[in-house]
Amino acid sequence: MKHLKTFQKKKLFIVVLLILLMLLILIGRLTWIMIFKSEFFGEKAEDLHERERSIKAARGEILDRNGVVLAANQSVCTVSVIHAQIEDEEAVIRMLVKELGMSEETVRARVEKISSIERIKTNVSKETGDAILAYDLAGVKVDVDYKRSYPYDELASRVIGFTGSDNQGILGLEVIYDEYLSGTSGKILTLTDASGIEIEAAGERRQEPVNGDNLVISLDYNIQTYVQQAAETVLEEKSADAVSIILMDPQNGEILAMANVPEYNLNDPYTLNIEADGELTEDENMELLNSMWRNPSISDTYEPGSIFKIITTAAALEENLVSLEESFYCPGYKVVEDRKIRCHKVGGHGAETFTEAIMNSCNPVFIELGLRLGASKFYDYFGQFGLFAKTNVDLPGEASAIMHAEDAIGQVELATISFGQSFQITPLQLITTVSSLINGGTRITPHFGLRVEDADGETLENFSYEQTEGLVSTETSETLQYLLEKVVSEGTGKNGAVEGYSIGGKTATSQTLPRSENKYISSFLAFAPADDPQVIGLVVIYNPQGTYYGGTIAAPVMQEIFEDVLPYLGIE
Repeated sequence: MKHLKTFQKKKLFIVVLLILLMLLILIGRLTWIMIFKSEFFGEKAEDLHERERSIKAARGEILDRNGVVLAANQSVCTVSVIHAQIEDEEAVIRMLVKELGMSEETVRARVEKISSIERIKTNVSKETGDAILAYDLAGVKVDVDYKRSYPYDELASRVIGFTGSDNQGILGLEVIYDEYLSGTSGKILTLTDASGIEIEAAGERRQEPVNGDNLVISLDYNIQTYVQQAAETVLEEKSADAVSIILMDPQNGEILAMANVPEYNLNDPYTLNIEADGELTEDENMELLNSMWRNPSISDTYEPGSIFKIITTAAALEENLVSLEESFYCPGYKVVEDRKIRCHKVGGHGAETFTEAIMNSCNPVFIELGLRLGASKFYDYFGQFGLFAKTNVDLPGEASAIMHAEDAIGQVELATISFGQSFQITPLQLITTVSSLINGGTRITPHFGLRVEDADGETLENFSYEQTEGLVSTETSETLQYLLEKVVSEGTGKNGAVEGYSIGGKTATSQTLPRSENKYISSFLAFAPADDPQVIGLVVIYNPQGTYYGGTIAAPVMQEIFEDVLPYLGIE
């Protein structure tokens, strides 16, 4: 019995000891939480009763080289409801239906949805947002937002691009420079009780948004306007499928204008710029939209035709395979293996020097140069001149040249390549390569982005672009300048001459595939001044109706542009 009592006392002592130990642990834990972790758990508790609403950052503007705003922001509102705070559900529904012009069914479904916050409509005008606030209905929130706006609608649409509903870049410069333009959104943090009702005495906490920075580009609003108007005029006059025109500085690659008509309205980018035949399926409509948004100057390849004779000439001069006064004879064709390849002048040019051959754009003479070069050497110059690589322009969707494999280039292929057929490149690749040959031999990178600025106009970052020297010798470059000036002053490019100016250039007329459709591309490339190129331009007219020769219809377009642009740029 005595032993039993002793055992019970020990058992009780152990139980009491365990209880005291647990109490000590609990007190220690509470002390740790209350003293050392109070801030952490306080924030956690606050988070459980904090509602978050986003504050959109204003997107940075896109400015032309002279500060003209090409892409701006318009103040709009986002209308939302907080279900737990609504006091008169029917009044809220009636008001939103009236002010937002939405169906009652749609509004009711969103208002009655039990969620922390439900968005009713975005991109609401500021006037409508203010009118909704004036009702002072509990549970209705109106937050200031921003919508991208483009002051000049269709101007350079395929270059600038546009943004989505979230204000993020989708196409063009808007997507390439999105990291600079987008900024960082802020937050409105509101304390609520357990049922989701805002605690009025607690107020709001704000994390202010950081607006995006501005992008300054090389495009010139006035030059772009000249160029786009000229493109629209020839598109209508020649009932062409499309017209692309590029103007750039051949010394540094800054693109002054890039028009691709028909352009589309940047403020309404989901409406087609052409009339569709009949009802369209969703897939058909999307296909047409993708085609409308596509930039043919960089994304579409074509056979460049006789403008490519500039590249053939450069390679032949570098290899000392021809002299300017060398004599040739053109009977109107040249036989290569089993093929009779014709000159554009059916009766032939007869006896001519090489200088006269380039002035006449004589195919047989350039076929001879191509055969002298040989496939391997010609292929090497393609690589040296950068034709196998992309230009790395700061726009999305650039295409690469389409060229035969070297071992697939026979004599006939070599002959047609020499005057710009049987392979394809983009218009931008063509103008970039010619720029690099006539500027002294420096391969440039075509580009739009110049610098990033803050809202006060202070430069945050200047962009730089790769250049490669030594594509051709200075002598070859100067010879090309001389020859191409002759083309405009005395040869096939006469319609591109500008009174009082020394212009270099080259015409081209190429036939699209399949040849049986008899569709043509007319083009003209020109630069000025011929002996010190400061501006270079390329006009490409797709499927013109009636007369289709580049020297007849494309050269006058560039002439008109240069008559406006050269004095504007201060070129004497």
